Amino acid sequence: MNITHFRNTPSVCLDESNPVAAPLSEPVAVTSTISVERSDGVETGVWECTPGRWRRQIVQQEFCHFVAGRCTFTPDDGEPIEIRAGDALMMPANTLGIWDIQETVRKTYVLIF
Repeated sequence: MNITHFRNTPSVCLDESNPVAAPLSEPVAVTSTISVERSDGVETGVWECTPGRWRRQIVQQEFCHFVAGRCTFTPDDGEPIEIRAGDALMMPANTLGIWDIQETVRKTYVLIF
Protein backbone atom coordinates (compact mmCIF):
# COMPACT_ATOMS: atom_id res chain seq x y z
CA MET A 1 0.00 0.00 0.00
CA ASN A 2 1.27 3.47 -0.93
CA ILE A 3 0.18 6.38 1.24
CA THR A 4 0.18 9.83 -0.37
CA HIS A 5 0.52 12.66 2.14
CA PHE A 6 -0.50 16.13 0.94
CA ARG A 7 1.24 17.99 3.75
CA ASN A 8 0.04 21.53 4.49
CA THR A 9 -2.38 21.64 1.56
CA PRO A 10 -2.21 25.44 0.94
CA SER A 11 1.53 25.17 0.15
CA VAL A 12 1.50 21.95 -1.95
CA CYS A 13 3.30 22.59 -5.27
CA LEU A 14 0.97 21.71 -8.16
CA ASP A 15 2.19 19.95 -11.33
CA GLU A 16 -0.01 20.83 -14.28
CA SER A 17 -1.42 24.21 -15.36
CA ASN A 18 -3.94 24.56 -18.18
CA PRO A 19 -6.68 26.95 -19.22
CA VAL A 20 -10.19 25.66 -18.49
CA ALA A 21 -11.78 23.64 -21.30
CA ALA A 22 -15.02 25.65 -21.59
CA PRO A 23 -14.37 29.31 -20.63
CA LEU A 24 -17.30 31.75 -20.50
CA SER A 25 -15.41 34.97 -19.75
CA GLU A 26 -12.15 36.87 -19.91
CA PRO A 27 -9.68 36.39 -18.39
CA VAL A 28 -9.73 32.65 -19.04
CA ALA A 29 -9.34 30.80 -15.76
CA VAL A 30 -6.29 28.54 -15.37
CA THR A 31 -6.36 25.34 -13.33
CA SER A 32 -3.44 23.57 -11.67
CA THR A 33 -3.55 20.06 -10.26
CA ILE A 34 -1.59 17.37 -8.52
CA SER A 35 -3.41 14.05 -8.44
CA VAL A 36 -3.05 10.41 -7.53
CA GLU A 37 -5.00 8.01 -9.73
CA ARG A 38 -5.97 4.66 -8.34
CA SER A 39 -7.10 1.57 -10.21
CA ASP A 40 -10.12 1.05 -7.96
CA GLY A 41 -12.11 3.87 -9.57
CA VAL A 42 -10.99 6.74 -7.32
CA GLU A 43 -8.80 9.77 -8.02
CA THR A 44 -7.77 12.21 -5.34
CA GLY A 45 -5.65 15.33 -5.32
CA VAL A 46 -5.32 19.07 -4.90
CA TRP A 47 -6.79 21.47 -7.48
CA GLU A 48 -6.50 25.24 -7.87
CA CYS A 49 -8.24 27.69 -10.21
CA THR A 50 -7.64 31.38 -10.94
CA PRO A 51 -10.55 33.84 -11.33
CA GLY A 52 -12.88 33.42 -14.29
CA ARG A 53 -16.19 31.92 -15.33
CA TRP A 54 -16.47 28.52 -17.03
CA ARG A 55 -18.57 25.42 -17.52
CA ARG A 56 -17.99 22.32 -15.36
CA GLN A 57 -17.83 19.22 -17.53
CA ILE A 58 -16.69 16.51 -15.09
CA VAL A 59 -19.41 13.86 -14.85
CA GLN A 60 -17.93 11.80 -11.99
CA GLN A 61 -19.24 11.98 -8.44
CA GLU A 62 -16.99 14.35 -6.47
CA PHE A 63 -16.34 15.22 -2.86
CA CYS A 64 -14.27 18.37 -2.38
CA HIS A 65 -13.07 20.54 0.50
CA PHE A 66 -12.11 24.15 -0.24
CA VAL A 67 -8.99 25.32 1.61
CA ALA A 68 -8.64 28.78 0.01
CA GLY A 69 -10.55 31.34 -2.05
CA ARG A 70 -14.12 32.26 -2.92
CA CYS A 71 -16.43 31.18 -5.75
CA THR A 72 -19.98 30.37 -6.82
CA PHE A 73 -21.20 27.17 -8.46
CA THR A 74 -24.56 27.20 -10.23
CA PRO A 75 -25.76 23.71 -11.19
CA ASP A 76 -27.76 23.46 -14.42
CA ASP A 77 -30.84 22.44 -12.46
CA GLY A 78 -30.44 24.50 -9.29
CA GLU A 79 -29.70 27.68 -7.40
CA PRO A 80 -26.23 29.28 -7.05
CA ILE A 81 -24.08 27.94 -4.20
CA GLU A 82 -21.70 30.44 -2.56
CA ILE A 83 -18.45 28.69 -1.57
CA ARG A 84 -15.66 29.93 0.69
CA ALA A 85 -12.52 28.43 2.24
CA GLY A 86 -13.55 25.83 4.79
CA ASP A 87 -16.65 24.68 2.85
CA ALA A 88 -17.07 21.14 1.50
CA LEU A 89 -19.31 19.84 -1.31
CA MET A 90 -20.55 16.44 -2.39
CA MET A 91 -21.53 16.58 -6.06
CA PRO A 92 -23.54 13.66 -7.44
CA ALA A 93 -22.45 12.12 -10.74
CA ASN A 94 -23.47 14.22 -13.77
CA THR A 95 -23.58 17.52 -11.85
CA LEU A 96 -23.00 20.07 -14.59
CA GLY A 97 -23.10 23.84 -14.28
CA ILE A 98 -21.17 27.10 -14.17
CA TRP A 99 -18.19 27.93 -11.95
CA ASP A 100 -17.63 31.63 -11.21
CA ILE A 101 -14.28 31.99 -9.41
CA GLN A 102 -14.00 35.38 -7.67
CA GLU A 103 -10.77 34.66 -5.72
CA THR A 104 -8.28 31.93 -6.63
CA VAL A 105 -9.62 28.74 -5.05
CA ARG A 106 -7.79 25.66 -3.89
CA LYS A 107 -9.52 22.44 -2.96
CA THR A 108 -8.75 18.86 -2.13
CA TYR A 109 -10.94 16.45 -4.05
CA VAL A 110 -11.97 12.84 -4.48
CA LEU A 111 -13.49 11.74 -7.82
CA ILE A 112 -15.42 8.48 -7.81
CA PHE A 113 -15.69 6.75 -11.19
